[in-house]
Amino acid sequence: MKQISSRFSLAVHTLSLIAVMPSECTGDMIADSANTNPVIIRRIMSMLKKAGLIQVRPGVGGSILLKEPEDITLLDVYRAVGVTQDSQLFNFHKEPNLACPVGRTMESSLRRELAEAQQAMEQRLARTTIKQMMDAAHAEIKISADDPQNESIG
Repeated sequence: MKQISSRFSLAVHTLSLIAVMPSECTGDMIADSANTNPVIIRRIMSMLKKAGLIQVRPGVGGSILLKEPEDITLLDVYRAVGVTQDSQLFNFHKEPNLACPVGRTMESSLRRELAEAQQAMEQRLARTTIKQMMDAAHAEIKISADDPQNESIG
């Protein structure tokens, strides 16, 4: 199976940071937090802006969410960053052997199954919000900070 682009996880990371500290949230700061190239983050921020999820202030003004974190679903993010081409998560071989009974019929059978799998994934993403992701991350941060063996946190 083709992997979903890392743009998705980076976009969730970006939106979560913007929700927590909008005035300080520049592309460079987000890139530092995500340990990636600032150019990649700027591209993702451009996609999020185009989708109506964020507003980017010029210069070092940071960014703001245009919706509350509880109103942005992971499906919104998934669609905003164009994770898949033509809304299809799965691709198919373009030229199967039509003389073979399996080659001739496999795509239509498999297409139905994979469409259902994609629909189930999208329904799941639609149930989870950026706020829920932030709450889960906050809980993990607290657990890590409370661990006496973890001296690097806090």
